[in-house]
Amino acid sequence: MENQQNNKNTPMTNEELDQFLQDISSQVAEPEHTPPEEPVRKPPRKPAARKSLGKRFKKFCKRVNSRYSKVQLILLGFFAVVFVVSAIVGLSYLLRSCEQQRDYQNLADIVASIQAAQPSQTPTTKPPVPTYPDGLPINPPTEPTVQQILPEYKDLFDMNNDLVGWIKVPDTKINYPVVQSPPEEKNFYIDHDFYRRARGCGAIYVRESCDVFGPSDNVTMYGHHMKDMSMFAGLDYYVEKSFWESHQTFTFDTIFEHHTYQVMAIFRTSANLGEGFSFHQFENAASEKEFNAFVNTVKGLALYDTGVTAEYGDKLVCLSTCEYSMSNGRLVVVAKRIS
Repeated sequence: MENQQNNKNTPMTNEELDQFLQDISSQVAEPEHTPPEEPVRKPPRKPAARKSLGKRFKKFCKRVNSRYSKVQLILLGFFAVVFVVSAIVGLSYLLRSCEQQRDYQNLADIVASIQAAQPSQTPTTKPPVPTYPDGLPINPPTEPTVQQILPEYKDLFDMNNDLVGWIKVPDTKINYPVVQSPPEEKNFYIDHDFYRRARGCGAIYVRESCDVFGPSDNVTMYGHHMKDMSMFAGLDYYVEKSFWESHQTFTFDTIFEHHTYQVMAIFRTSANLGEGFSFHQFENAASEKEFNAFVNTVKGLALYDTGVTAEYGDKLVCLSTCEYSMSNGRLVVVAKRIS
């Protein structure tokens, strides 16, 4: 017992200490040295596939649905459709209008070129009709013939035998051929142009029962009121007296003769049945009293006093177009022949 206690207190020699450390180090395994691992390279990321148009549209619709109620969406869709349709109609109208004006300008160029080339050869009256000694005509003409037509209108008459003349109002777009359809097709030129093609702007045409060549005491002529101021929309300028003061006359040729007219009155009326003034029904006066009554009515309706009037025996024209200050309104320019 005593010996064991002495052994515990006896310090270890250097040899024993070295041996003890070797024994301890042999029992502890040194970690193996391993080289650092290389970082693992991830494969390149593939670009995300683009969403199809349908998926993107669905996603858009979901966002819209989350913001707006069904009523709002319906209204939005309705106004979008109205906008698209209006744009299409407006563009179509513009294209048709440009085409129509180009076609009529081509006709005007034909007339102008011939007038410029043969100013001295243009007749002013129809050739006299030969007669028997007792005064009866020899083979009286019953309709216009090509030989009698003014040179500038021959080509146009060949294009359309309904041609009866040409009207031109300075400083407006009114520079058009004038046609007249037979009674059985009296409304034909409301929606057909000079080339007889279906067109909303129609043509400038004379009332079917009027006599252009006689002429009737009054010849009524119609033309649409187009938004681009083509056809008879230019008559609007005569609403202002200042325009009349500098544009008192215009020309309305028949295919036989050149004529100048002086504007005597401008008025508005309604074309509704039983309303307004039925100016178009006056063609030939049965008497001087009837003629004067027509002139007085026209002067009474006039927007302003021109100081110009007409007497029994004068030949009149009424140029008529649509007017929008009243129901089914008409704007009418009345003029008398002065040459």
